[in-house]
Amino acid sequence: MNVALRIDLQGDRARLTPTGPFDLNHAIAAAKVVQSGEADLSGCVSVDIDLAHLDRIDGAGAVLLARLCDHLDASGHHTKIIDGANVEATRLISRYREHREDPSPHPSHTMNPLTRVGVLAAQIPGKANNAFDFTGRCAAALPKAAAIPTSVAWSSLPQLIQEIGADALPVASAANLLVGVIIGLLGVSQLGPFGALGYVPGFVVVAHFRELGPLVTAIVVAGRSGAGLASEIATMSVSEEIDALKSLGFDPVLWLVVPRCLALALTLPLLTWIGDLLALVGGLAATTAVTEMTGHAYIEATASHLTVAHLLVGLVKTPFLALAIGLIACGHGLATRGGAAAVGGRTTAAVVQSIFSVITISALFTFFFALIGL
Repeated sequence: MNVALRIDLQGDRARLTPTGPFDLNHAIAAAKVVQSGEADLSGCVSVDIDLAHLDRIDGAGAVLLARLCDHLDASGHHTKIIDGANVEATRLISRYREHREDPSPHPSHTMNPLTRVGVLAAQIPGKANNAFDFTGRCAAALPKAAAIPTSVAWSSLPQLIQEIGADALPVASAANLLVGVIIGLLGVSQLGPFGALGYVPGFVVVAHFRELGPLVTAIVVAGRSGAGLASEIATMSVSEEIDALKSLGFDPVLWLVVPRCLALALTLPLLTWIGDLLALVGGLAATTAVTEMTGHAYIEATASHLTVAHLLVGLVKTPFLALAIGLIACGHGLATRGGAAAVGGRTTAAVVQSIFSVITISALFTFFFALIGL
C-alpha cells in the first residue's frame, strides 16, 4: 500500500487522511507527502487529522505527524486528531507532542515545617501511582521478553554483570569483612563479661548470614551500581537516546530495564555469599586478636552454628533487594527530564529510595521469618 496524505477542503476547514504505512521503512516517502500536504493548507483555520485509515505506524511516522501538528498550530491553525479505530496511533503522536522543556520554576517562598510535610504527603499518591505503573509495565514486559528474545539486549548482559558484580566485588567484600570484625568485637565486649565467648562465632554467623550480610551488600550495590544505572539511563533520556530507541521501534523497558534487573538479580546473591565468607574471616580475626580463643576453636564453634536455614534466610531475600534497586534506578533514569541538574537530582533520589527500599524489604522479610518461626 502506497504512502499518501489525502486532503479534503471545505471552506476554511480541511481534513487530512494519512493512508498507507507510516513507519521507518517508508519514512522518506512519508516525509515528502507530509511536506507537500502542509503547503496545501494555507488559508485553512481548522484542520482535522483522521488516523483511521493508517495501515501501519511506528515512532518514525508518529514523529512526522506530530511535527506536522506542531507546525500547523504554530502557523495559527487549529488541529484536531480523529483517532477512530486507531487509538495506538493517537497515543504515539500525543507522546511525541508532549512538552519536553524544563518546567517553569516555582516562585521561591519559605514554607513552615508543617506545610512542607503536607506538600510531601500530597505527593505520595502520585508517586505511588507512578511506581506501581512502572512496576506493572516491567512485569508485563517479561512474557514478551520470553516470547521475543530479540526485543531484549541480551548481548549487554555479560558487560552488565561485569560492571554490577565483578567491579563491585572489592568494595562489597571490604564492607562485609569490616562488618564481620565489628560483630566479632561487639560479641566479645558483650558476651565476654559473662564468660560466654564460645557463643561469639554463633553470634557472627546468625547476625551476618541472616541480616547484615544481605543488607550491607545491597546498600553497597545501591550506592555504587544503582547510582551508575540511574545516571546512565538519565543521561540517555536528556540526550534523547530513549526517544531514538522508541522511534526505531524498541521498548526501553525491554531493551534497558530487563537486562539490568536480571544482572542485579544474578550478581547480588553471589556478592552476598562471598561477603558472608569474608565476614566469618573478619570475626575470626577480631576474636582471636583480643581473646585467648584459638583459631581452631573458633572454626569448630562456627561450623557447629552454620546451618542451611541461616544461609537461605539471608540469600532468599537478595533477588528481591536486587529487583528493588534495579527498578528504582531505571525508573528514575527513564523519568528524567531537563539537563545535567536533572540527572544529578534523579541519581540522588534513586540512591536514597533504593537504600530505604532495601532496608524496608529486609525488615519485612525478618518479620515474616519471625512469624513462621524460621
